[in-house]
Amino acid sequence: MRQFTAVVNPTAGGSAGAAALLAVARLLREAGAGLDTEYSRSLGHAQDLARQAGERGKAVLAVGGDGITGRIGGALSGTGALFGIVPAGRGNDFARALGLPTDPDALARILLHHAPRPVDTIEVRSAFHDHVVVLGSVYAGVDAVANRHANHARLLRGTASYYAGGLRAVATWRPARYRVTVDGEEHPHTGYTVVAANSGYYGSGRLIAPDARLDDGLLDVVLIREAPRRLFFALMNELRSGTHVRRPEVHVLRGREIRVEADRPVPYGADGEVDAVLPVTVKVLPGALRVLC
Repeated sequence: MRQFTAVVNPTAGGSAGAAALLAVARLLREAGAGLDTEYSRSLGHAQDLARQAGERGKAVLAVGGDGITGRIGGALSGTGALFGIVPAGRGNDFARALGLPTDPDALARILLHHAPRPVDTIEVRSAFHDHVVVLGSVYAGVDAVANRHANHARLLRGTASYYAGGLRAVATWRPARYRVTVDGEEHPHTGYTVVAANSGYYGSGRLIAPDARLDDGLLDVVLIREAPRRLFFALMNELRSGTHVRRPEVHVLRGREIRVEADRPVPYGADGEVDAVLPVTVKVLPGALRVLC
């Protein structure tokens, strides 16, 4: 029987996380599994707790949204530890890409009985912050600005906060001139964003890279070119279904290592939490994380 350690960050939606964990925890314990709960002081502390639990042979559960999921998954990347998710955040995009249920009974069965699936992670290197490993995507441009707005929204939550943040960001964005290098080949680009996607989803359910796969050893690189703002607003709606990739203003590349530079300090983000400015280099780490899904 598996033994679990659940890591909850009370400073980042922890009350919702604790409530989501409560129902799953009861089912795990009733089945005979051991479960410890750790409340972290920060995302960095959550990573430390996860590593320590993994070293003790525990399956580590990230309880919350994409921020804590990405940080804990990144901390366990390459360690061989088992990783599980109890989705309880605003976006839950990585859990969505894995097809994880929100029903406690169905989720408990997966955590107890399913074999782990090896999935890829993303190594992120920059001169402006420490080396990190993330799970979902790295995005540089108007979407990083939108995510900042969403993270600071007080009156809106979930998809509404991301949509409002997107509208605010697009209204003030001026196209950046990028230099995108994919596996050594340079691609000049002027526009709204560059997204290096391991998961198809970002921004609370938006299907930015519909063909991205978590276990193919590649990143889908989505470039959204300069276009009238009214067209970009239409494109934002198409992100719900992934049909935006059919537009001529959207170009998709694939590769293992991507470097993104720009003509000004363009912000980039990752998994809802990394907040820095270009340049950045990202590299896929194939099959580096063992996920219960």
